[in-house]
Amino acid sequence: MSANLDASGIGQLALRLGLVAAETVQDCLMELGDRTAPATDMIRLMERKRHLTPWQGNKLLKGKLDGYFLGGYRLLYKIASGSFGRVYRGDEPHSGQVVAVKVLRSKWTADKQKVELFQREGKLGMAIRHPNIASVIAVSQDAKTGQYFIVMEFVEGGNLRDLLQARKKLEPDEALRIVEECAEGLAYAHARGLTHRDIKPTNILIAVANGQAKLVDFGLAEITDAGGGGGVRLQRQDAKDDDVAVDRTVDYAGLEKATNQKPGDVRSDIYFLGAVLYECLTGLSLMPVTKDTKARMQARRYQDVEDTLGKTAPALGLAAGVLRLLAKMVAYEPTERFQNPTRLVDAIQACRAELAGEVKSRAPTGPRTLLVIEENQKLQDAFRDKFKAQGFRVLLTIDPGQAVKRYQQQAYHAVIIDARTVGRDGVIAFNDVLRAADNAGLDVAAILILSAENAGWEADARRHARGAVLVDPGVTMKQLFRTLNELLPDETPA
Repeated sequence: MSANLDASGIGQLALRLGLVAAETVQDCLMELGDRTAPATDMIRLMERKRHLTPWQGNKLLKGKLDGYFLGGYRLLYKIASGSFGRVYRGDEPHSGQVVAVKVLRSKWTADKQKVELFQREGKLGMAIRHPNIASVIAVSQDAKTGQYFIVMEFVEGGNLRDLLQARKKLEPDEALRIVEECAEGLAYAHARGLTHRDIKPTNILIAVANGQAKLVDFGLAEITDAGGGGGVRLQRQDAKDDDVAVDRTVDYAGLEKATNQKPGDVRSDIYFLGAVLYECLTGLSLMPVTKDTKARMQARRYQDVEDTLGKTAPALGLAAGVLRLLAKMVAYEPTERFQNPTRLVDAIQACRAELAGEVKSRAPTGPRTLLVIEENQKLQDAFRDKFKAQGFRVLLTIDPGQAVKRYQQQAYHAVIIDARTVGRDGVIAFNDVLRAADNAGLDVAAILILSAENAGWEADARRHARGAVLVDPGVTMKQLFRTLNELLPDETPA
């Protein structure tokens, strides 16, 4: 059709499609000086004057009459393309707001399963708002074309993969800062029952203005009611029934199958964020790169990561603190990783401070001391014996009120409060000790043990980076040791 149009005709077509104003067409025709000039001359002039983008201009010259607008948003040019969808830079014509528009490929619009997956991605994105998560503005279907699309915050810049391709690797503090911001986004989402399930460099956008990291594509995550609060529940279909999910989360599936963990475990996000950190620091992949799905599902692929890290990282000059952080993030056993993103954020901040030579111990002086608040005599004996064997000086009391009094008299390093035997006052003691430590500018590791019958008390327990609530049945000495070691600062001065 465009082959039969001259400069005036192509200008009128752009006007009719809503791409330019009437004044723009007239001004360009006057500057061109010939209304019958080739359509290409008119298009290129409007492109030079920034009235059209080359993507729009080429579509016009091909005679395309649709695909310029979706849901009232104007598409400017294509940013990225994949088998599932395309992403365009766009804007809202009246306000000028710049957005990214993700469009489901037309071949999938008749596939109910893939449409549901795509729409779920948009709905999940609209439910979360955080500086380190790219916001979703709308998810809809265009009434005219039937295309499904998601409108998102536009991040001026590129993704982390683009950055690494250009720079090969990053300085440690920059890499840690990017991963810390990603962990902040994961912590916010996790507090709302949401995991990402597709952490990789292409899903981390880096703003060119300030280098801020933003996570994108929470589409294969789950929201559950596990944390209470009555949030949305969107259950992910089993991966074997969803070829799109398998394609995009095969590494997650392989890791979780190998370690016997259910999908939706936030520790899987932490593992793959560790793989991202390793690549940022070294320019190398932590796991062999392959498109072979069977190879990516093999347990050996994930078991070998710890050996790879141990053999290669020291030779690459990574600091000891960074190595410790990486090793804990990518530990094969889920129980050996950071158990949630909040703990990870704390650890990254400590690592960055250590690299900057700004480590200031917040631990009390003196021998490593543990206060146990326990009424059961047999359990008192068990706590005393087991934790002394771990190098603790163990103090015992049956009175929760003694927790703060003793702390104010002589700050201790850790406290375990068994509310199964000392009752609800144990929750009050847990909160008060954490508050007293904060006021003193010190760290205390605090563990509160609840029975299944009193699990509801957890809602009254203070949320704190150095505090943990464990609910019986299932609380073992091994779990207590592990949790306490996670909560204690890396170095406790003698």
